[in-house]
Amino acid sequence: MTVNTGELLELAVSVAREAGRMLLDSRPARLEVVGTKSSPTDVVTEMDRAAERLIRSRILAARPGDAFLGEEGGASGEGARVRWIVDPIDGTVNYLYALPAWAVSIAVEVDGEIVAGVVDIPPLGEVFTAAKGEGAYLAGRRLRCTTEVPLDRALVATGFGYERGRRVVQAEVLTHVIPRVRDIRRGGSCAVDLCSVASGRVDGYFERGAQVWDFAAGGLIAGEAGAVIGGLHGRPAGPDMTLCASPGLFKELHDLLVPLDPERDA
Repeated sequence: MTVNTGELLELAVSVAREAGRMLLDSRPARLEVVGTKSSPTDVVTEMDRAAERLIRSRILAARPGDAFLGEEGGASGEGARVRWIVDPIDGTVNYLYALPAWAVSIAVEVDGEIVAGVVDIPPLGEVFTAAKGEGAYLAGRRLRCTTEVPLDRALVATGFGYERGRRVVQAEVLTHVIPRVRDIRRGGSCAVDLCSVASGRVDGYFERGAQVWDFAAGGLIAGEAGAVIGGLHGRPAGPDMTLCASPGLFKELHDLLVPLDPERDA
């Protein structure tokens, strides 16, 4: 099939919005936890699985030859040029507790490069989008991350793992970071946090443990808004560390984190 970035993004937005509406409208009064991932507190709900089934079915109906990587359902279609990277609910614990910071995240990868992404935040009615080289948008408004914000004035978002050993180290790291920044925010969704960087709602973000489905779409959106996203020591963003901010603040956050050895677990 011909690869047209605009059409891929249009499909991603349509499917994300449909899944978001379903997650809002069909959320049961008593939401059941049906499984766990890294720990007993890292949960999967029945709605995570239902949303991913809906997303997968819609995408593969439109583009049956494409590959798919979903947080809940794993990978399929290896070898295809186009791969869809999906987190049906990024921020499942927030969804479980009816907190608003959760999102449907869909990214499109072509020949190994993310070229389109959408992060739909249904409780807020916000849909963030980006296409490679074409900017990032929210409700038709082009987004720009904050610039020229020094470390000591930066509002920085972060996230925590679910395993005890990782949390011990993350708490230790925070004791060194908090005195050096304006303040810390913990929202509970990597995708939402990256969109907050893109829109200037926070100045930076870092987290150990984020997976590709967490940051694929949000990372493109932040990058198209002028932010840098990566890991430590020049590595790409990944489970060891994901860091995002404007270029100057990225370097300051990076240099603050490196001596703290944040890529370890107790």
